[in-house]
Amino acid sequence: MTDRKPPGVSFETWVDRQIREAAERGEFDDLPGAGRPLTGLNKPYDELWWVRDKMAREGVSYLPPTLALRKEAEDVRAAARAAPSEREVRRIVADINTRIREALKNPPPGPPLGIGPLDPEEVVGEWRAALRERVRKRDAS
Repeated sequence: MTDRKPPGVSFETWVDRQIREAAERGEFDDLPGAGRPLTGLNKPYDELWWVRDKMAREGVSYLPPTLALRKEAEDVRAAARAAPSEREVRRIVADINTRIREALKNPPPGPPLGIGPLDPEEVVGEWRAALRERVRKRDAS
């Protein structure tokens, strides 16, 4: 516990003394990150920098529900192209379409969803095209 600032001593002098004494005791030796440049000095000021930094370190992200659903709908197309069977493609599309329809009936907070349910036949067509391409590349090898 640090001492209280004595009356009559300027705050700056008291803080400087505290830092000097801590340095003399070696309390700043071998700190993590010692000798490395400070990150983000060239970026504009952001009040929530520490929240964004913590989320990045923890691998956490946050999007409003509608934007997260849009992102999932994009990811579904990639997942469907890599699916092992047409049945799996249709199951993937049905799952996301259920969630999209629910969001359209009961809009969550945030920006508008801006997408409708995916066309299962279109996604199956993309899967078939991707499958033909994989077979062609395999046969060419």
